[in-house]
Amino acid sequence: MKKSSFMAMMFGTVSGMLFALGMCMVMIPEWGAFRPGVVLGCVGLVLGLITILVWRRMEHKEPVRLSGRALLLVLFGMIGALALGVGMCYCMVWNSMVKGIVIGLGGILALLCLVPLGKGIREE
Repeated sequence: MKKSSFMAMMFGTVSGMLFALGMCMVMIPEWGAFRPGVVLGCVGLVLGLITILVWRRMEHKEPVRLSGRALLLVLFGMIGALALGVGMCYCMVWNSMVKGIVIGLGGILALLCLVPLGKGIREE
């Protein structure tokens, strides 16, 4: 494993865990930790963005250029992730299994479509 990949894996894991813990703190009212959860989630997001920048620098890749297509793919991915999360909430919090499964599967389908939309399908 290359040093850059190892560093990206470590920092990515830490940033993901910070973000996830922050979101749990925000979404579970019994914990009473809304503001610290927002702060922790933001720290996780910032660390994730820094991880991407450092990894690209270590791999000697040029900076990411934002295009309209890239922004649409990000928006599509966000909608898919939100649909998956809302489906999980319907199942686990609001006790509506059928509606939650249908919405969650729609989110999973949207996330699965990201790879062909982003990279395309080639015959090699």
